[in-house]
Amino acid sequence: MIDVKGITKSFGSLQVLKGIDLHIDKGEVVSIVGPSGAGKTTLLQIIGTLDRPDEGSIFVDSIDITTLSQRALSDFRNRHLGFVFQFHQLLPEFTAIENIMIPAFIGGTPRAKAEARAKELLQFMGLTDRAGHKPAELSGGEKQRIAVARALVNNPAVILADEPSGSLDTHNKQELHQLFFDLRERFGQTFVIVTHDEQLATLTDRTIHMRDGLLETPTQPTPPTQPTPPTNPTQPTIP
Repeated sequence: MIDVKGITKSFGSLQVLKGIDLHIDKGEVVSIVGPSGAGKTTLLQIIGTLDRPDEGSIFVDSIDITTLSQRALSDFRNRHLGFVFQFHQLLPEFTAIENIMIPAFIGGTPRAKAEARAKELLQFMGLTDRAGHKPAELSGGEKQRIAVARALVNNPAVILADEPSGSLDTHNKQELHQLFFDLRERFGQTFVIVTHDEQLATLTDRTIHMRDGLLETPTQPTPPTQPTPPTNPTQPTIP
């Protein structure tokens, strides 16, 4: 599903990514963790076509996105990728259902089809009664679920989430974490989640650790040392 090969990225003299190789299977829910400045968000943005690497290649659904033009990248992003951000990024002048439909309109989906899909997602999120409310009238948990529905409206293959539960209280965090797995079960998407939330990281199928622009190799348990037999073993003395 996602193959990252030899990705590097620098901003001026600061090298943020120092050669990343990563494979993520279709349908995996993967978390990326590490200290601030490790390069997690930069890696997510590059996978999400929001930035380009200096070197390396990225295949998403067998397409090398590093070779695409800006126009082709925009089309690929709209059709194949969904984004969830920490602070929702909902447009305040639009209702919940209108916010969900925006990516569908950008992709040229007819209004009737986009509205039907948005209503399906609102029902799945348990937010049908909030369809006509604007973001200021929604709770933090409701806004984030609307943001997730917006990410799903074009039925993308991959959902990329950057600290999606970072602004939520404990109850809403737990609901959002469970939602990712419910969505994977229902729609089959692959989820790549950058997070500092240890609870979320432990729930995901796999946790990828980053530090100083590199992936940390998990420490493998050392097998127990076997005793070396003597060169000329003697028969034991039987009392």
